[in-house]
Amino acid sequence: MVKSEERSKTINLDDSQYYFNRELSWLEFNRRVLHEALDLRTPLLEKLKFTAIFSSNLDEYFMVRVAFLKEQVQARLNKLTPDGLTPQQQLKAIAQILHPMVNQQQQNFEQVLRQEMSWNGIHLFNYTDLSLQQRDYLQSIFIERIFPVLTPIVIDPSHPFPRMANLSLNLAVIVRDPVTEKAKFAKVKVPTILPRFIEIPEDLQPESQSEIHWMGVPIEQVIAHNLEALFPEMTVQEYHLFRLTRKADLAAAKEAADDLLLAIQQELRGRTYRGSVVRLEIQPSMPEEVREILLSEMAIDDNDIYEIDGLLNLKDLMSFTDLTLPELQDSPWTPIIPPRLHNCYQASQKTKANKLEKRANIFTIIQQNDLLVHHPYESFSASVEEFIAQAASDPQVLAIKMTVYRSCDDAEIFQSLITAAESGKQVAVVVELKARFDEENNINWAQKLEKSGIHVVYGLLGLKTHAKIALVVRREGANIRRYVHIGTGNYNPQTAKLYTDLGLFSCREDLGADLTELFNYLTGYAYQPCYRQLLVSPVNMRDRIIALIRREIEHCHNGKTGRIIAKMNSLVDPQIITSLYAASQAGVKIDLIIRGICCLRPGLAGISENIRVISIIGRFLEHSRLFHFHNHGQDEVYIGSADWTPSNLNRRVEVVTPVVDPKISQTLQDILEIMLADNRQAWDLQADGTYIQRRPRKHEPERSSQQILMEIWQSFR
Repeated sequence: MVKSEERSKTINLDDSQYYFNRELSWLEFNRRVLHEALDLRTPLLEKLKFTAIFSSNLDEYFMVRVAFLKEQVQARLNKLTPDGLTPQQQLKAIAQILHPMVNQQQQNFEQVLRQEMSWNGIHLFNYTDLSLQQRDYLQSIFIERIFPVLTPIVIDPSHPFPRMANLSLNLAVIVRDPVTEKAKFAKVKVPTILPRFIEIPEDLQPESQSEIHWMGVPIEQVIAHNLEALFPEMTVQEYHLFRLTRKADLAAAKEAADDLLLAIQQELRGRTYRGSVVRLEIQPSMPEEVREILLSEMAIDDNDIYEIDGLLNLKDLMSFTDLTLPELQDSPWTPIIPPRLHNCYQASQKTKANKLEKRANIFTIIQQNDLLVHHPYESFSASVEEFIAQAASDPQVLAIKMTVYRSCDDAEIFQSLITAAESGKQVAVVVELKARFDEENNINWAQKLEKSGIHVVYGLLGLKTHAKIALVVRREGANIRRYVHIGTGNYNPQTAKLYTDLGLFSCREDLGADLTELFNYLTGYAYQPCYRQLLVSPVNMRDRIIALIRREIEHCHNGKTGRIIAKMNSLVDPQIITSLYAASQAGVKIDLIIRGICCLRPGLAGISENIRVISIIGRFLEHSRLFHFHNHGQDEVYIGSADWTPSNLNRRVEVVTPVVDPKISQTLQDILEIMLADNRQAWDLQADGTYIQRRPRKHEPERSSQQILMEIWQSFR
């Protein structure tokens, strides 16, 4: 053990060679997403879904991360990342990696998926492939439904180049004046308020031996082949599709403002048009003169252009997943009612509103023991929403406090909070207005809640409130008892069906006291420098995590066993990575389950040979944060909202809680072991930064961790 101590002192663990680049690591994550669209084992509609997710992910990546790097270049900021790259070098590397990746996605869709769609009765045609009768039908659709909402814009000295919306799909049109014989440039935006794909009715579909489930064409092709109606008396010579991406991060998230809500509202109004252009997607057929016009007007260069040979904006393929074709989709999953909450419902009877009848008090159940819920395997509505709903209607409940990071339009939790406030309960909600791309929805709900008498706080200056916490204060006889929910995911019923997340219900006094003090910090000025149980960033979380890692190191130094398993979305923080390297050098066995970005390099001799990193990509988005420290047999398990990144640890309010109930702790450890044994959806990170997908060995059964967990929870129905 002395040798390992001497080795750690002679090796500089801050050396850039021991770190992967954050931005490039994210690209590798999106490559794994794309692989699901390429994998022959993936059902067709799921392939289309992953194709769409890959494109949606890239949109956000350009709007935020690439935009951030370009701003650094423009400001001549050459600060090196931990891996030693400048912003300019990162942009160059991104382009080198991403261009072939986008081409791979496009080729897979145009050459493989389109054919597979056709074989399965889903026909996405080009306009030129249609019969005359079908074209006549689409022309009538164009005149009646599309033409009225189009706005052709000619660009000449009297008509300056217009501001174009972020992520908008447009046609660059060249028309010729038959009188002057001069060519003119015009732009037509493809409307987003209409469906992207126009369906052809059954009576115009050809007779076929196989069943036709859907037939149609992209709306932009319908527009393109009817451009004469937009430019009467002009000759349409050619048209070319393009799509642009703008910076879309809000400056108000970083700046002080007298009225944060007003500042964000003002920025939201301009986000669609004001941000600088960071990407231009075009078709290869676009002539040089049209390309040069776009480059000049958008103030970009050739490195910002992505040529797309085929359909632009594959994100819209997500609409095909709404087709009811079970044989082309993953088997449906309906979350179960958590077994301990079965008595809260009358399973055999339903009300006229089709809601399960309650017959037991959820607070009585939590009083017996802490309660763990695991979404989407267990129902969000039957647990988290029920917890808030019962708190709202329970006359013994005095107060409800909770945080909101990402909401949705039909969140029943908000209706319950409004009901609680109207009945006289004290209700306080911390709404994070700076939750990226959910700002507008959060503002709308914040205003509705305020109008209902709820005390709404817009987070803390300089910090995003990302914690997933709820506190219910209840009068029980002569005493007051506090009930808490601490989770890893948002209070959002939609994402709770798609993301894997954990939640802990408890009425432990120490957790109740900690959350009370934390809410006082969030809603007032009661800064709390320490907490009884909770790890809270930016207060004590980083120090506590590093202390837990060092404790495992000490166990190894004392001849005992050191073991860490950590599951999260991203691992970026250099201090924690350095601590993990030191732990590996001391002999601590470390397994990391990291869905997305990982800047740690595993498997380096003398540095990280005791660290293994896997990523799991499946039908559900792995979103839970779960940490296990062996502690020489006195296992400690934690769950919470924080990844190990500088933003989570320095610039956000995050909460991680210890799990003290032995049964729940063991359940969580079992979940981690199931994931580590995955040989279907797991990818192993190599020392060079590449990922290799696991495959069952010969005669070895396939083990999909998500499928195994569904089967486990299915047994409780």
